[in-house]
Amino acid sequence: MTDTLDIAVVGGSIGGLFAATALSRAGHRVTVFERSVHGLARRGAGLVAQPELFELLHAVGRDDAARVGVVAHERITLARDGRILHRDPTPQTQVSWDHLYEVLRSLLPPESYRLASPVRSVESTEQHALVRFADGDRRLFDLVVGADGLNSVVRAAVAPEHSENSYAGYVTWRGLVAEDSLPADAADPLLDRFAFFTGPNAHMLGYLVPGPAGEVQRGSRRYNWVWYRPLTTERLRGVMLRSGRAPESASLAPGQLPESLRDELLADAVRELPRPFAAAVEAENRPFLQAIFDYVPPRLVRGRLVLLGDAAVMVRPHTAMGAAKAAGDALLLARVLSELPLSQALLHYDRERLPVGRAISDYGRRLAASLPFAR
Repeated sequence: MTDTLDIAVVGGSIGGLFAATALSRAGHRVTVFERSVHGLARRGAGLVAQPELFELLHAVGRDDAARVGVVAHERITLARDGRILHRDPTPQTQVSWDHLYEVLRSLLPPESYRLASPVRSVESTEQHALVRFADGDRRLFDLVVGADGLNSVVRAAVAPEHSENSYAGYVTWRGLVAEDSLPADAADPLLDRFAFFTGPNAHMLGYLVPGPAGEVQRGSRRYNWVWYRPLTTERLRGVMLRSGRAPESASLAPGQLPESLRDELLADAVRELPRPFAAAVEAENRPFLQAIFDYVPPRLVRGRLVLLGDAAVMVRPHTAMGAAKAAGDALLLARVLSELPLSQALLHYDRERLPVGRAISDYGRRLAASLPFAR
């Protein structure tokens, strides 16, 4: 192994935890700086399991977590009237975002995961990486990993000439409900299947994931639904303002949507979706929202700064590969830092992972092209 490094990971969501656990396992000193005050538990929903995720869990010694999933035994497509139009007997495993978050966070000492630590800016010098915090504090590290997502502070330092996201013109509404909250006429077609519906102004999908503590037994699982809808920039700003958020915000966490907007969402669900999916929307008291963006940088590395996950490349969720890409980023970064001097390792990382991110981004746009409202 090369020298042990003192590494800052900016952003404590899944991508940041992938990086932190893989780098810690490789013997580096890692500190995660997360801006949220209370942490991110119960902030995610479901993930489609991909090989990179299993590889990372193996690398950090948690193969057991890879086995905590729910299998959808077939994929179905619903008609507007609720009939099953198409069946595909392809099994697929889904895992729980929040269980994965808890597993990865448990691998880090409490003092290595710093809540309420927003980073204002970062800078690379020849000898160090400087992190400036919102409270005025400054700290030096050997390396800074930017895993701070859509509005990455680290990205602005790595690629200042091109750091802005491009809005795709639509959003995803999401919900995560106890399976027994679905009425029988919705549970019968939806549970134990990966279900889809596409209409003139909607693309909907849903699947089961484990319970909040990884429960996989029937009756303790949760149903994760994802509803893609077009939304102009002006209307997105209006939703944010009505929700008490800054107009430029791009997401709403569970509980941030006001009741009046939830009522409008339910009315639209009844009008636009098959009855089983409309019932799933109705079962969610706290739906959340994420606007869809594209971003591919000119580089992933600048000096002692490196980008990972969504901070590096934003990919559309249709690919079901965002988490897998972040896991792949973390695995390669940990490996090359263990095999090569720092500058050579980062050069190798940039050369290998940027084309991967670009290819997944292109794939996501191709998938979106089949949707009637996407661009």
